[in-house]
Amino acid sequence: MTAQDEQPVEWFAMRDLKRPNAKTPAYKVLPEKYGIEAFTPLKWILAEHAGKTERRQVPFVSDLLFVKASRLELDPVVESIATLQYRYVKGQAYRQPLTVRTADMERFIKAVNSDPDPQYYSPDEITDSMLGRRVRIVGGPLDGNEGNLLAVRGSRRRRLLIEIPSLIVASVEADPQYIRFI
Repeated sequence: MTAQDEQPVEWFAMRDLKRPNAKTPAYKVLPEKYGIEAFTPLKWILAEHAGKTERRQVPFVSDLLFVKASRLELDPVVESIATLQYRYVKGQAYRQPLTVRTADMERFIKAVNSDPDPQYYSPDEITDSMLGRRVRIVGGPLDGNEGNLLAVRGSRRRRLLIEIPSLIVASVEADPQYIRFI
């Protein structure tokens, strides 16, 4: 058994300090150059380019990035990319990288990818008045997810809030036929 086999593969919360309009952000470089899985929540914007308005995706939070790798595999990459940093756990052990449980991260990615236009929020933006009833999704692309419905007056669409604690919250459209109230 090698040292790499002993290191667990985890989802690390990272910071990419490149400019928001950089041509090679870390979420593109890591899979292409290093073969490391990376995910960043993207939103659609309208941008002017060469006198034309175009619709394109940009990171919701310019420096937020999630990377799936072992610490042994990721440390040399972080050393070689000056703008890539670990996010650390606040108030805990000294410089302990912030990780997200694999099941939570995969649930979040699956949910976000199931909706063509997910909406993102920072955790402090979510107020008690936005939290609707607690539900479980049974069937469909969001099968197995639990969370709160987004309470929006007058909306006919049902949106489920999916959270990565203390980092980001996404709301994705949920088909009413799969919603079960808890």
